[in-house]
Amino acid sequence: MTDEANIVDTPQVPQIAGIALRRQRKGPMLTVTSCAVSVEHGVARDTRGKPGKRQVTLLSLEAWEDACRGLDIDLAWTARRANILVRGKKFSAEDVGKTISIGELRLEITRETDPCIRMDAAHQGLQAALMPDWSGGVCCRVLVAGHIAVGDRIDIQ
Repeated sequence: MTDEANIVDTPQVPQIAGIALRRQRKGPMLTVTSCAVSVEHGVARDTRGKPGKRQVTLLSLEAWEDACRGLDIDLAWTARRANILVRGKKFSAEDVGKTISIGELRLEITRETDPCIRMDAAHQGLQAALMPDWSGGVCCRVLVAGHIAVGDRIDIQ
């Protein structure tokens, strides 16, 4: 007999569920299991990693799944063109200015990643599905370089 009163629903610790990069502008997203992230170049070998407010992009797995479910599609998260897929955290406006720690890596959340028209090229209606509630993810600036891998724990403060 199970004592349901003793079951505790513990929140999931955020972690990296995927890492992707593109080697050329508008090029295909390539998934990797680990990579270096630097202040000078963002995600190693990614074409978009120059210093600035959109050096590295993060996407919530749960927000992505909600958007896809709303469109009744099964689409790879790389269609969003984000660098890091995060399991266990949905982003919001309250996260701007917070620091994400992944091992030695430190990222500052600078703004929302606005879904662009390229989303509708992946699937009609995807851009609109990613608009509410920061479902398109967040942009970050690299504060301290580090190495990341799928499965790494993420702390947000």
